[in-house]
Amino acid sequence: AGAPFLRRPMSVYQVDRALGRIEFLYKCLGAGTHGMATLKPGDSFNVMGPLGVGFTVDPSWRDIVVLGRGVGLATLAPLAQLAAGQNVGVTAILSAQKPDYVMSVDVFESVGADIITVTDDEGTSAVENVKAILEDRLARDRADAFFTCGSNRLMLLMKELGAAHNIPGQVALEQQMACGLGMCFCCVRSFEVADDVIQRRVCCEGPVFDLQEALSW
Repeated sequence: AGAPFLRRPMSVYQVDRALGRIEFLYKCLGAGTHGMATLKPGDSFNVMGPLGVGFTVDPSWRDIVVLGRGVGLATLAPLAQLAAGQNVGVTAILSAQKPDYVMSVDVFESVGADIITVTDDEGTSAVENVKAILEDRLARDRADAFFTCGSNRLMLLMKELGAAHNIPGQVALEQQMACGLGMCFCCVRSFEVADDVIQRRVCCEGPVFDLQEALSW
C-alpha cells in the first residue's frame, strides 16, 4: 500500500545458481520486515541490487576467523562459502543472546567451518572470553585475516588484536540507508585513515571496509 516508503538494505544470504534463486535472512522488527514476512509464493517483489562493495578473500590465506553477532551472522555466512571455495579454512565464532538465536549454523557446517558458539545466557559471550578464543587461534597460526559484523564491542576487539598482531581485517557495517546509491548521503560514517578522520558512504563505498579504518559507533 505504498508504505513503508524507503527500501530496506539487506545482505545477500545465499545464492543458488542452479535454481536461479537468491535468499535473504532477516529478523522481523519493523514495518518493512514484517511486511516482507507476509509475502506468499507468486507475489511480486521489487528488488534493486546487488549494490556496494563486498568481502574479499586472498587465496594465499590458509585460515580466516569470522566473528559475528545476531543478524550479523547472516552477512558472514556467504563469506564462509567464498573462503571454502578457495580452500581457505574458516573458524566461525557465532555470538547471540540465547542459543536459539544463533543463526546460520547449517551454512557454516556445510563448508566444514570450525564453529564456536558463545551466548549471553551461557555466560560465554563476554569480550574477555571471545578474546581468549581469538588469541588461541592466533597462537595456533590459524588467523590469517579477521572478518566481523553485527557488534561494536566485538569489532573493536578484533581491531585491537588485528593491530597488535598485524592481521588484516574487514568489517561489514550495518547502517540505515535511503537511496542505496550514494546520492542522499544518509549513511555517512566516520573512518580514520592515515591519522585523519574522513567521511564515507556505507552504501556505495562499503558496506565492507578495512577493519583498522572503522571507528566505533
